Amino acid sequence: MDVLERVRGLCLALPEVTERLSHGEPTWFIRDKKTFVMYANHHHDDRLGVWMAALPGLQESLVAEDPEHFYRPPYVGHRGWLGVYLDVDVDWGHFEDLVEGAYRQIAPKTLIAQLDQS
Repeated sequence: MDVLERVRGLCLALPEVTERLSHGEPTWFIRDKKTFVMYANHHHDDRLGVWMAALPGLQESLVAEDPEHFYRPPYVGHRGWLGVYLDVDVDWGHFEDLVEGAYRQIAPKTLIAQLDQS
């Protein structure tokens, strides 16, 4: 499966997520308003990755532990967002957890409750 299709499938499986281009890249929104994951194919040294919302402190710890897989993305890194490289061997189980964590950071409580019930 293509990397973009895999990311798309994980994001769109979450409640009330839509996709549209933002800044020329596929981006996933909650209720078509709030971004929680953005595909990043041209913003950083010809690397392929995604930028996603993250729990406070997660970006710093993952980048310090594993800079081959994680980075501080431009523009949103100062807000704690996490960059995940997709042009390396990806642990898709961990990636899925990160996507769900990004969703939980941005989604309203009603959608989080809906996610918890599924």
